[in-house]
Amino acid sequence: MKSNTIKILHIDSNHPLLWNQLEATGFQNEADYSSSKEEIEAKIQNYNGIVIRSRFKIDKNFLDKATNLQFIARVGAGLESIDCDYAQSKGIHLIAAPEGNRNAVAEHALGMILSLFNNLNKANTEVKSGKWNREANRGHELDGKTVGIIGYGNMGKAFAKKLRGFDVQVLCYDILPNVADANAKQVTLEELQQKSDVLSLHTPWTTVTDKMINTAFINSFAKPFWLVNTARGKSVVTSDVVDALKTKKILGAGLDVLEYEKLSFENLFEEEKPKAFEYLLQAENVLLSPHIAGWTFESHEKLAQTIVDKIKGIYFEENEKNEDIRVTGIGGIFFKTNNPKEVKEWYQKHLGFNTDEYGATFWWKDKNGNDCSTQWSPFAEETDYFEPSKKEFMQNFRVHDLEGLLKKISEEGVTIVGDMQTYEYGKFAWIMDIEGNKIELWEPIDSAFK
Repeated sequence: MKSNTIKILHIDSNHPLLWNQLEATGFQNEADYSSSKEEIEAKIQNYNGIVIRSRFKIDKNFLDKATNLQFIARVGAGLESIDCDYAQSKGIHLIAAPEGNRNAVAEHALGMILSLFNNLNKANTEVKSGKWNREANRGHELDGKTVGIIGYGNMGKAFAKKLRGFDVQVLCYDILPNVADANAKQVTLEELQQKSDVLSLHTPWTTVTDKMINTAFINSFAKPFWLVNTARGKSVVTSDVVDALKTKKILGAGLDVLEYEKLSFENLFEEEKPKAFEYLLQAENVLLSPHIAGWTFESHEKLAQTIVDKIKGIYFEENEKNEDIRVTGIGGIFFKTNNPKEVKEWYQKHLGFNTDEYGATFWWKDKNGNDCSTQWSPFAEETDYFEPSKKEFMQNFRVHDLEGLLKKISEEGVTIVGDMQTYEYGKFAWIMDIEGNKIELWEPIDSAFK
């Protein structure tokens, strides 16, 4: 398909390079920044692509009217404003750009921690009002602390990278295995809660993370801790955080996002302010910012460039590939063992594997010079990750177009196990071969592991 046949509707304004580069490539751009959702729905069948930030939700009704839609590009990190499952069932490509603002988010989170530790906001206000309170503003040092990160994708990894200049222990927890790198050790949630002095959230808003930070969660921490949230506001129950601030279970909070935000992220309240929010406004150990962690001049440009590159990738890079190629490489080799620790130590000693808690990651480059990874992982004998296979191993294969491949092999009668899952690290699906071996298929986003 030629790019000049592709009509793109821009529903939100973005950095001009996005429009200009798409136009120069041959795409047909049209803008509508003011029409209502209903007005957009009335004409969306005329377009092949949408570029949006967060003006409204793209739901089932919208998608049913978008009969010619081939992609949705959200200029941001997450896709929670889109009915992803329904869009994917229609073969629509979903594009986000977490790579574009991960550095900005990481710097903002670090800035919040340092400001909280050193009472910078409180001290600044006091000095400007004529008060000179040195002892009351004695601070803490980050050196020697343990920082826990929940969500170790683009944002979490970027934040951990910023912490390399400090003498801290960095722990991460994620729902996916084997995401650790040289900057953080992956642990269970329980271990993270036992050891952390600082908790930083870098998760999308999902059914799993909704209202995740509540009283029970907070009380599971062994020590009082500082909380930083630059992810999604609805993952935190504000009233429970306020209660913990009052009891000093939470020593201070840096909140760039709030549960009261509307989907557009442009405003907070249409009614009276909640009491919990009133407390945050008065608390000296609370920093608030208006959802701007990823909102820098630099990220504005990076986000746009990332979206351009991914749109072009759909229509050019894919078309350059042989349509018969389904698997592009080995993503991982997983096997069961009675003693994963000893096995990893053996491979480290005798074969030089750079092992961690989850195995070893091998980095290589494809023909275009892109960084690619392959994972080697011993699993405990009792793991259920290989089920329903009864075999002692599982293979992971890298694929270019997972949705397209699943459609093809389903028509060919291949058994598909469960549903495709989408994460910041890529898309995953599982199938069974003719001998009962479970195979994991992975459409990777290798940059998420950097």
